[in-house]
Amino acid sequence: MDKIPLYGEAALKAVGILKCDPSKTPPQAWKLAIGVVTKSEASRKKGCPRNAFLGLCEEGYLEGIPQGNYTNSKENKCYALQAVEQLRRHPELANSPAALWNRIEKTAENHQGQMHVVIALWEEGLINREKLGK
Repeated sequence: MDKIPLYGEAALKAVGILKCDPSKTPPQAWKLAIGVVTKSEASRKKGCPRNAFLGLCEEGYLEGIPQGNYTNSKENKCYALQAVEQLRRHPELANSPAALWNRIEKTAENHQGQMHVVIALWEEGLINREKLGK
């Protein structure tokens, strides 16, 4: 991917916010980051990518971000965790969010930005490799 998709960019900015200001929580960082990358109210309110990001934070998958209770969305968290596992086994899937989406167990027909979040974090090396058993 040449240009980072909107929700991937928001995830990267949120991590940057958390690293610069550890007093912020992941939900606060996401809200600030999404507000920077888009002025679209609908995009800012979209829960699927936000909850994928928060799910990764919750489980300690992001370097330097403490585990915690950040989301109630089990589904989007599960999608993100499965996507990370698929990328661990098949890193080439980072080239295609649709192909990555097709490799995970899900109830939704299309990904709603969750794969953009996971791929952006993966590509920037922000996924905690120790969580993956590496």
